[in-house]
Amino acid sequence: MHRERRLAMFTAVNIDGRTSRSLRREADHWSLDPRVAVTEQIGEEIYRDNPLDRGHLVRRLDPAWGATEAIAQLGNDDTFHFTNCSPQHKDFNQNKTTWAGLEDYILTNADNFDLKVTVVTGPVLAPDDDQYRGVQLPRQFWKVVAMVKTGGALSATAYLLSQEELIHGLEAATEFDYGAYRTYQVPVRRIAELTGLSFGDLEAADPLAGLESTSVAQEIRTVADLVL
Repeated sequence: MHRERRLAMFTAVNIDGRTSRSLRREADHWSLDPRVAVTEQIGEEIYRDNPLDRGHLVRRLDPAWGATEAIAQLGNDDTFHFTNCSPQHKDFNQNKTTWAGLEDYILTNADNFDLKVTVVTGPVLAPDDDQYRGVQLPRQFWKVVAMVKTGGALSATAYLLSQEELIHGLEAATEFDYGAYRTYQVPVRRIAELTGLSFGDLEAADPLAGLESTSVAQEIRTVADLVL
């Protein structure tokens, strides 16, 4: 958590595709995280009477796996803490882009040993993000996805998505620019530069690690566009 921004700097989840369970989604019930001071997390007040959604960072179904349905349900329910969401424009959060199912694509379409991946996700907390109701709204979101390939090699890939056009002018309640959303694969080093986080050995396991520039971005339209 970022104490001043009151948002997660990053979240992390392990996914076991062998024991994933398709749990029916009940009515959302979001709660403050009891492990974090109330003054250091954003609650319901930012989301009332506006186009902002409580955007999951760890997806609801990613930790919904385990030996029993009760264990999977616990993982599902734990994603509904305010510490696991970030303000996202509803048209960004609810759209059906590649971003929404990226973990599924990698689990089921990649050369993935034992159908397991680890996903680290977060917002880019830029110092010049616009303020709304006393909260700076992130303009971009990122994922770093790590897995062991069938041959035993570690693979780590990074992705970036922006909602900048949608949240611009939110404070003034002006018209929104409902543009398309595009998912881009970028070097893991690019995410490290944007966030100040270290990803350790994952940078060397990135198939884009050899690129001289971190500004290179590959748009992901279909599974075939993934470089793993």
